[in-house]
Amino acid sequence: MRSSPLQKTIAIVRIFTAVFFLFFGHYKLFTHGFAHGGFEQYISGYVQSSAVGFYRGFLAAVVLPHPTLFAYVVGVVELAIGLCLLFGMWVRPASVVGALHMLSLTLATWWAPGHDAPFWSYFGAELDHLPLLFLFAIFFMAKSGETWGLDGMRRGR
Repeated sequence: MRSSPLQKTIAIVRIFTAVFFLFFGHYKLFTHGFAHGGFEQYISGYVQSSAVGFYRGFLAAVVLPHPTLFAYVVGVVELAIGLCLLFGMWVRPASVVGALHMLSLTLATWWAPGHDAPFWSYFGAELDHLPLLFLFAIFFMAKSGETWGLDGMRRGR
């Protein structure tokens, strides 16, 4: 079965999104600063000011006591997302993980504009996370690994 122009476009966007996540994961796993100090600073900042209430408690109780471990976990997750998207393999599960990761970042940074900021500014401050969350939803629903990906080859297309 031939792919439509829309399916090809989504596959191209999937591949370019993969490159971003490969860069993100590589930085987190192969530079010393992120896992050994940088991540902990981010999480501390989220706990002190920008995280949503219930998520603040989770970050403080679970993540902050083990910052190096979670820094590497985030790096591995981002690298795995990038590889899955790049090769078009397990794109739907990777999209679910990616959407949850973006939701996590959104919850951690939601109050960054301040608690008294206009409502629209919270969405504006999340332009790093929400568009990626939406892309993951598109990749999932469009089964984008079936166009120019190993998911399609496994299905015999």
